Amino acid sequence: MKKWLSWMTLGLLSILLSGCGYNQFQARDEAVKAAWGEVVNQYQRRADLVPNLVNTVKGYASHERETLEAVTKARAAATSIQVTPEVLNDPQAFQRFQQAQGQLTQALSRLLAVSENYPQLKADGLFRDLQSQLEGTENRITVARQRYIKSVEEYNVLARSFPTNLTAMMFGYPVRPSFTVDNEKAISNAPAVNFGK
Repeated sequence: MKKWLSWMTLGLLSILLSGCGYNQFQARDEAVKAAWGEVVNQYQRRADLVPNLVNTVKGYASHERETLEAVTKARAAATSIQVTPEVLNDPQAFQRFQQAQGQLTQALSRLLAVSENYPQLKADGLFRDLQSQLEGTENRITVARQRYIKSVEEYNVLARSFPTNLTAMMFGYPVRPSFTVDNEKAISNAPAVNFGK
């Protein structure tokens, strides 16, 4: 009899948990983490391109020291932020990450604008290849961010809707931060790439 009651209790509990959105939270939480991982991978790809880009520009435009230092400093700031899963639950940490990436985007835009003043640099095959890779990476960042935003939207709707909001409170599924409209302007615009054709 006790064994039957424990099986019945376990069955009832699993029905209640699945009906209250617990399994949906598991799926949406994993989707958000996967989308975030892709965002981080693309930002890292961009950061990896920066040293080669700076060194190539330095060879032709060494007196643009201030611009080159700004890019190097922005890259250092962007890569110094520890990107852990906890960032997804901490709006302040998420905002710091956004700001650092936005500053790197702006510094790269200035660097590419300065390169327009150097025809020999624009003609350099390595520089053109790096520009092309950077442009592709910026596009990948935009796509990855859009996927992340969509995943967070689906997760947050689940976390705020009744009755699943009760499950969210009970099991500690807070609303997740997303990229904000103000930062969209600074972060999502890919640097202008002009091959001088």
